[in-house]
Amino acid sequence: MPVFRDAENPGEQIEPGVTRKLVYLKNLMAAVLDFDNGPWAEPGKQHKHIHEQITYVVSGEIIFFCEGEEAQHLKAGDMFFVPSDKMHGIQLVSPTARLIDNFTPLREDFLK
Repeated sequence: MPVFRDAENPGEQIEPGVTRKLVYLKNLMAAVLDFDNGPWAEPGKQHKHIHEQITYVVSGEIIFFCEGEEAQHLKAGDMFFVPSDKMHGIQLVSPTARLIDNFTPLREDFLK
């Protein structure tokens, strides 16, 4: 049975204070992001990509920014979604957070 066991996957540190773990199929990817470098005084750099994205806030608090929209303060249990090619980003409000990003199509730029 295909499963992902968090404790058995150390993930990859993608920048100081941020670890990413990946699970993916041919057309769908989930990325578990753990942040331990908060709170941030400023928002992180905004970016865009062709992928559609839905993100679930597992723990912690963030401010979500999306092009053309009012910034939103989100906490555990909340979700946000990003259409293709929209500028977006976050600001970590709490000391730590865990987010689960879901992408389609697959984020091949995340693969080694």
